[in-house]
Amino acid sequence: MVGRLWEWWRARRTLVDAAFVLPVVFMEFLSAPAVLHDGIHSYHLTVPTYLLLTAGLLLPMVWRRRWPRLTFAVVALVAFVQWLAGTQMIISDTAVLMGLYTVTAYSTFRWGLAALGVAVLGAVLETYQQWEGSLKQMRGPLVAFTAVILGIWVLGLHMRTRRAYLRQLEERAERLEHERDAEIRMARNAERARIAREMHDVVAHNVSVIVVQADGAAFAIDTDPGRARQALETIATTGRTALAEMRRLLGVLRDESAAEAYAPQPGLDQLDDLVEQVRTAGLPVTLERTGTASALSQGRALAIYRIVQEALTNALKHGGPRASAKITLHYGDDEVTVAVVDDGRGAAAPNDGHGHGLVGMRERASVYGGEVDAGPRAGGGFAVTARIPVREEART
Repeated sequence: MVGRLWEWWRARRTLVDAAFVLPVVFMEFLSAPAVLHDGIHSYHLTVPTYLLLTAGLLLPMVWRRRWPRLTFAVVALVAFVQWLAGTQMIISDTAVLMGLYTVTAYSTFRWGLAALGVAVLGAVLETYQQWEGSLKQMRGPLVAFTAVILGIWVLGLHMRTRRAYLRQLEERAERLEHERDAEIRMARNAERARIAREMHDVVAHNVSVIVVQADGAAFAIDTDPGRARQALETIATTGRTALAEMRRLLGVLRDESAAEAYAPQPGLDQLDDLVEQVRTAGLPVTLERTGTASALSQGRALAIYRIVQEALTNALKHGGPRASAKITLHYGDDEVTVAVVDDGRGAAAPNDGHGHGLVGMRERASVYGGEVDAGPRAGGGFAVTARIPVREEART
């Protein structure tokens, strides 16, 4: 409640400036009897002139921050007319100092310097009038007046510099906030792209296995019930695996902290399980490992696993009924090379033009500085070869 009231009060510049003028009005009210009592002899003032002079000096202060230069010009002009009339200073003449501070604090340095010159000139004229041009008597009051004016001007400069510094801090904080939001959006988009690739690999592979097994079960249900039952069991197992992986991926979207509770990310240790699953689906697959296995990051292992999974899915879908595949995984000093070769239809395989598997493979490899070559073999079949650097410094 207090904070909102303070914000409301700060937004009303006119009311705030009027409140700052009230102490001067109060002091002028207290000194009014003495001024008016000796007005004719000492101040050369009548009541109407006194009231008009006070209003001319203080009323513009209500808009001093909205129009600082215009306000100071009006106040300086009223004070100059007061000097021309031979009237001595009153408490309301402090409005000149208030105007000087406002111009210095809220305008450019040049305008502040000009306002300083006007205020110093006013001090010179006032001391000259009071001490009738006596330089010896003028020296002390003029130095005092000038010191006060310079102090007000320096205070205005300090406030202008401080306000500019705070404004720069606010702009920097706002810019950093925008950059942080942009980084969050980029990270979110990258995560969504990763999840989209994961979903494509999971759904494409498992659905392909399910379709192949369902076709086999439909073909063998009358002639070989045992084989049909085995195909249905494979469909159930594959479906449960797909659901588990999809729950894990969707869990990332709901709550990143709970994402790992569903299932671990697959890696190179799960290639044997993948090969067995594909064999059960009807595609003979052999796996050969060469070289000395090196420690790979989870992201690199996942990328290799998904590339092999996508290549086997394509072989299962497009290779034909008598196709077989071979996986060669070679651990090198600087990179891991994986090749998936099948002897299926190759270039003769039908293509519906809706697949994104090859694009996803290349994107996964490019994240770690690797590359993927994929295409039909000259003697028939299809080959996918991926090379993934094992260290950041070995990226191509």
